[in-house]
Amino acid sequence: MTFSRQDFPEGFLFGTATSSYQIEGHAFGGAGSTHWDTFAATPGNVVRSENGDRACDHYHRYEEDLDLVKGAGFDCYRFSTSWARVLPEGRGTPNPEGLDFYDRLTDAMLERGIKPCATLYHWELPSPLADLGGWRNPDIANWFADFAEVIMGRIGDRMHSIAPINEPWCVAFLSHFLGHQAPGLKDIRATARAMHHVMKAHGTAIQAMRAMGLKNLGAVVNMEWADPADDTPEAAEAAALYDGYYNRFFLGGMFKKEYPANVMKGFEPHMPEGWQDDFDVIASPLDWVGVNYYTRKLIAPDDGPWPHHHEVEGPLPKTFMDWEIYPEGLYKFLKRTAEEYTGDLPLFVTENGMANADVIQPDGTVNDPERLDFVQKHLAMMKKAADEGVPVNGYFLWSLLDNYEWSLGYEKRFGLVHVDFETMKRTPKSSYYEWQKALR
Repeated sequence: MTFSRQDFPEGFLFGTATSSYQIEGHAFGGAGSTHWDTFAATPGNVVRSENGDRACDHYHRYEEDLDLVKGAGFDCYRFSTSWARVLPEGRGTPNPEGLDFYDRLTDAMLERGIKPCATLYHWELPSPLADLGGWRNPDIANWFADFAEVIMGRIGDRMHSIAPINEPWCVAFLSHFLGHQAPGLKDIRATARAMHHVMKAHGTAIQAMRAMGLKNLGAVVNMEWADPADDTPEAAEAAALYDGYYNRFFLGGMFKKEYPANVMKGFEPHMPEGWQDDFDVIASPLDWVGVNYYTRKLIAPDDGPWPHHHEVEGPLPKTFMDWEIYPEGLYKFLKRTAEEYTGDLPLFVTENGMANADVIQPDGTVNDPERLDFVQKHLAMMKKAADEGVPVNGYFLWSLLDNYEWSLGYEKRFGLVHVDFETMKRTPKSSYYEWQKALR
């Protein structure tokens, strides 16, 4: 690692991140069914029909995993809470075992000097709420705020930071328009409503937590840089629309009380009644914003239905996810986000990392120089933005552990730590030890 802690300002935070369904093991501790359980149980949705029943068994091994966080020298651990573990029916009576688990997890972080950074929702919606329409149902904003009050009523007093929803684009568009994630729909009306209801739920939860006296509340949005596939005006327009519904829709709602006009040409006929009246809630004041960044896409126009475009394979080196490696996109997003939306508000890189074909060598080690190279190039772009005055205050690597990579099952490994999914043995990779040296 060519970077060290000394290359960044005093107080700059380094952390690593996970999510509940991807690591905990959802078959334990009284957790209720989620739409991810049923999505995975449907043939063809997930590689080898793999699910999150066991995942990394973090539910039982969390202390060992937090020892790895501390051992690497990270300041923070960004984790998520499972709505269905806390409220198996999505509403009503909490599950004591679920609340107790997050209580133990929080105390274990604090005992190790790790700052707990909570995300309320990372994609696993309770099945009883999915039965009622899930993110298409306007009542979900209040259901979600109630969940926020229950879980943060138990652990909120010890959180360093809290964000309501991880990656709203994935929750709404990837899952309701492209059908790649639960609930697996391909429906523009469902998408428009989910996009808006995710935003309203975010704001409603922020207001509920403010009323509880909780502080350091933020938002986490995922961003993908979009470049035109060629030099034509049509390709430029296509890339701008991709940028609109992927990136600008969410920041526009939160900070400008509006959605992009090019996106609304497709969405407006399908929006829920009275959507224009919800922006005061959506734009509830925040203390920070997190950017999740992995790749860029080349966008070409076509004659198909809205959005009238498609992705084109790019020429850059790719990760094991077949995503282009484009560190400059992180720099561009940090600069643009501060200049056009957030101003002086602290920014964090809340996820950045790569999937790699990591294997254990005969001597028991796992060497991943590709991951180290990826991270260093993105750290350089983040530092460039910071040196130019962008208020970047921290970086979180995705992910601590190899884990359940949603519809791609267990074969895509993002972790600093290798997990043998048969034995559950944890093996730190070479990049883990490089982080250890850099942070100490």
